[in-house]
Amino acid sequence: MADESTTPAAPSARQTELLEAAYSYVLEHGLAELSLRPLAAAIGSSPRVLLFLFGSKEGLVRALLGRARADEVAMLERLAARTAGTPIGLVPAVREVWAWLAAADHRALLRLWAEAYGRSLVDPGGVWSGFAAATVEDWLRLLASCQPPRERNSKRGLARRTVALAVLRGALLDLLATDDDQRVSAAVRHQAELLSATGR
Repeated sequence: MADESTTPAAPSARQTELLEAAYSYVLEHGLAELSLRPLAAAIGSSPRVLLFLFGSKEGLVRALLGRARADEVAMLERLAARTAGTPIGLVPAVREVWAWLAAADHRALLRLWAEAYGRSLVDPGGVWSGFAAATVEDWLRLLASCQPPRERNSKRGLARRTVALAVLRGALLDLLATDDDQRVSAAVRHQAELLSATGR
């Protein structure tokens, strides 16, 4: 049984409500220049209330990063559920994941992900700590689940899914920067063909 003195208290309904509102705000405005006063005004609260509920601005940012990662993990779980029981293979997984990443209605979430990923690299000891590494592990886990067991458990299989992840991540950053879906998607399809050729 968990020690009640060390078990985090469940968030209150008001805390959950404000976190969801703040999350919608940062999806539109980003996290880099987040200021409590305009955030609080936009979501119908006050800086004082936010500090009371989240402990500090850093605590709020940490909660927002957790909320963003929860969306990412939920997406990965939905993709994994489609292949439950029969791995679809790395190349079909790349194509399916890219179709989700390239969808225009996912841009806000993915821009927030890219911002958090970059901040995690330049501020590894701060509130962003571990975000980039955790998201790499999340994506590798999904790609591994799509590989047949013999490939999944080999060094070559790990190398192939690492290449696949590098392609997806690089293409995503390019797409976010340029919105050139046609060019970037063509590049992903080309790399998928190369992965398919080397998979035999």
